[in-house]
Amino acid sequence: MHAQPIDRRGLFAAVAAYALWGVFPLYWALLASVPSLQIIAHRVLWCLLFVLLYLGLRRRLSDLAEPLRRPRLLAQLLLSAALIGVNWGVYIWAVTHGHVVEASLGYFINPLVSVLLGVVVLGEQLRRWQWSAVALAALGVLWLSTRHTGVPWIALVLALTFGLYGLVRRFAVVGAIPGLAVESLILLAPALALLVWAEHAGVAAFGHQGVGTDALLVVGGALTALPLIGFAYAARRIPLSLVGLLQYIAPSLQLLCGVLWLGEPFVAEQAIGFGLIWLGLALYATDGWRHRRLRAVPA
Repeated sequence: MHAQPIDRRGLFAAVAAYALWGVFPLYWALLASVPSLQIIAHRVLWCLLFVLLYLGLRRRLSDLAEPLRRPRLLAQLLLSAALIGVNWGVYIWAVTHGHVVEASLGYFINPLVSVLLGVVVLGEQLRRWQWSAVALAALGVLWLSTRHTGVPWIALVLALTFGLYGLVRRFAVVGAIPGLAVESLILLAPALALLVWAEHAGVAAFGHQGVGTDALLVVGGALTALPLIGFAYAARRIPLSLVGLLQYIAPSLQLLCGVLWLGEPFVAEQAIGFGLIWLGLALYATDGWRHRRLRAVPA
């Protein structure tokens, strides 16, 4: 059986999306003078405008009608919007307060959280080596929790919220881009309320910290949408197994950004915990690759 050729454009789109997600800490760190909640509010506002422009140019604004007239789907997107809102909030706070390394840990853990959710919620079965991989990752988190840094709550919240977000979106039958647009619409009211309050209270950043800050806040919305658009493009053109492997580009780059560019410490105790998690991920990926190879062999 011959391997399916890889779509080069799909591969490039996936790598670009994960690379952009990976270097996000350097971008958001430029906005350290802006309160985290205001960054989130602007991220929602400008992301929505960018996505609506994208759908309009592709003449797909009608895609928004279906979720808005289906109560069950709308309820699912309400939940997913809440989860991604919390995820964005914790992530932005972590980046702007010097916790990029721990944030990257959350996205290393996330795939294994998704595996556990599949077992607990969807009744999926794990093979022996897959259980060993999950156990190694759990041991790594436990190690980090017992060290002087305490429980890695940022990493755990990021992994759990994004894992649950993926689970909810699995059941919500809607495209990635229209779904993001509806989620942004749901978050728009609290985002605008926060921005109006900040302006009234005299603590607003937009329009008061210079053109550079304003531009960073606006472009941040586009940067929120672009990787998702690239990911959606790639997911239809390259094997899912390759998508799963490429996803580790983002947290790896986030870790490098935190240590090499933003000057965060990475001590031996952290290396042990990260090492156990990386070993678990390698074991899980190797078992999946081996299992797919065995299934591909003709009987």
